[in-house]
Amino acid sequence: MLFSTYRLSKYYGSLKALNELTVEVERGTVGLLGPNGAGKSTLLRILLGLIEPSEGSYEILGNKNGRVTMDMIGYMPEHDCLPPGLTAVGFVSYFGQLSGLPYDVAMERTHRTFDYVGLGEERYREMGSYSTGMKQRVKLAQAIVHDPKVVFLDEPTNGMDPEGREEMLSLLKDLASMDKSIVLSSHLLPDVEFVCKNVVIVNNGEVVTYGKVEELLGAQTLRVKMYGNERDFVKALKEKGCKVSGTGSEFMVEGDDAVSKVWNAARDTKVQVRYMGFHSRSLEEMFIDIVEGKNGN
Repeated sequence: MLFSTYRLSKYYGSLKALNELTVEVERGTVGLLGPNGAGKSTLLRILLGLIEPSEGSYEILGNKNGRVTMDMIGYMPEHDCLPPGLTAVGFVSYFGQLSGLPYDVAMERTHRTFDYVGLGEERYREMGSYSTGMKQRVKLAQAIVHDPKVVFLDEPTNGMDPEGREEMLSLLKDLASMDKSIVLSSHLLPDVEFVCKNVVIVNNGEVVTYGKVEELLGAQTLRVKMYGNERDFVKALKEKGCKVSGTGSEFMVEGDDAVSKVWNAARDTKVQVRYMGFHSRSLEEMFIDIVEGKNGN
């Protein structure tokens, strides 16, 4: 088990950031999703032991209520936290020592880690002169320099150009192949879909859904473009047991034997089918449907 929570709550005065949140998350790659103010950052901070919950309990890597050692976890924060007057080498090697590594081992690991994340001679410069992409690489380096079992990543591609973002995502995918668990919090759902096999969606301080991405996305949906009496066409499809969503002349149709039912509905209502093809729902589409409470009927 990577982490679990039981009726976990956090109050800030009258504001309830987490509301009896209960979930069990298996080891592996996990995306943590939710709209702004959903409780994602609060959950991360509790799991990292940075703040205490108001009520409830949690475990991480089998340790109750944050009793984990610094060598077990890595954390890449979203905000800019790099001291501008320090070199990247000095900064990351210091974090390696904080996790329990001897000085010489921490320094060796630091250089190996910078080679891995793609930071070259810039590692000897003060970080105040760094670009956003370079800062993100340093933050990732300090999160993994001590070879932790689980890495928490908060918006790891924030502010990066397309090339840098692609490189960062490839690094995260590679880390996952090294039998490390990754918890990725991001508002960029394609990033989560690329890296993570599981996802937790939080809204209003509660878990809305949790599971494997491929299972949550479900089967492919039939996309249909038609011309004719839209109202009668949709009615005929629903009478045949299909779920239909969309407006105008384009619809998404779900149900057993959907293709033949579309042709039959078109024949019965005398409409033209101008396009028909299967469409895989994206994580972003699923997220919007869940948060907005759409049921596709």
